[in-house]
Amino acid sequence: MPPSPPPPSLTDWSTHSGVTLLHTIATAVARLAGHTDLESFTLPYPAEAQRALDRTVLACLLRGAQPPASLPDLLLWCRTRPIEDWPLDLPQDAFGPDDFLVDPDSATPTQLCHEWWIRARDSAAEQYDRLAIHSAIRLCTESEAPESYTAFRRLLVERPVLTGNDMFEVATDLALEPIRELIGQIYDRVPDGFRRAGEYVTCARCLTLLVPLTDGGWWCERDRCRREGRPPVGRRLRIDEVGALSQLKRPLREFVTGPGRAEIDLERELRALRLSVEMWPGFDAYDLRITFPDGWVWAVDVKDWAHPGLLGRSATAVRSEPFYDEACWVVPRHRVEARPDYLKVYARNRAPAAGGLPLLTDRQLVTAARARLRGDDGPATRLSTIFTNGVSDA
Repeated sequence: MPPSPPPPSLTDWSTHSGVTLLHTIATAVARLAGHTDLESFTLPYPAEAQRALDRTVLACLLRGAQPPASLPDLLLWCRTRPIEDWPLDLPQDAFGPDDFLVDPDSATPTQLCHEWWIRARDSAAEQYDRLAIHSAIRLCTESEAPESYTAFRRLLVERPVLTGNDMFEVATDLALEPIRELIGQIYDRVPDGFRRAGEYVTCARCLTLLVPLTDGGWWCERDRCRREGRPPVGRRLRIDEVGALSQLKRPLREFVTGPGRAEIDLERELRALRLSVEMWPGFDAYDLRITFPDGWVWAVDVKDWAHPGLLGRSATAVRSEPFYDEACWVVPRHRVEARPDYLKVYARNRAPAAGGLPLLTDRQLVTAARARLRGDDGPATRLSTIFTNGVSDA
């Protein structure tokens, strides 16, 4: 067997001043969007947004570039200029081609913007989605109810939007009893900006609410849906029929609902192969525990991230319990189709604490599972070897 290629060198982002600035801008944009319309600002600007503007102006002047003249001008940059065209000191892996902080069509922060805002932080206190999940784990552990935690995770994946009747049904579901109060905290009333002609519309693919566009169309916040074309219309929810409408907070939709769709799709495919699949075992030690007929166990965490560099920098080893023989992270194939260097960028930026954690696409994982079920015993069935030898193979 030919020798394995040397591991890629870790990209050092700390020497680039633009990394901290991009994080500052993304944080300002994401938080502003949570309180007002990104297209309508008046003086005085919020302190955080003013700080982002001031630092951007200074960075531009230091590089001899024309700076944005105002906060609306900076937001216009976020919407019309891909990050690669910004006069910032950034490492190559900090952005991909045509990456924007604000979506050009909907004028809302992109998933990439939210990843820079939430995931680039070192403080777990700022990572709302993790706080919510950890609270659910604690409550269900105290109640000795692992089945309640599984029900909670499925709720976040399968029901990101709740009508008044839905909320009553959830509130009376005995399986969700230990985390009932938490559920009331993680769903928000839906803003009027999601409504058109007295109704709200959900996406038939990802189940989240669609955003109405001025041309009469609809926009889905999920990258995958947008790449597959116009979002298919799911439920039509008339405000005079459903009453109050609630949706999960944006960080949970981004980092729990989105990857959760990929987790459940993967569960379905693996069960179709007659494999034993346990979801979120050990109170979410990892996402899927896959057991083969001979007792061999794979542990899988699914990560549906837009930014492979940030994903690599956040990588950590999969928890050792419940026991498994091999482990990996999995990314939906559409991420690699949209960015062919995705797996290589992850590898270049993978944190040392990850211990060489491999990243596979969902297609690679299912293909490897089929090979192992056929009785194959070679590199095509070993998770780390698949990643090492086929880093660019989707």
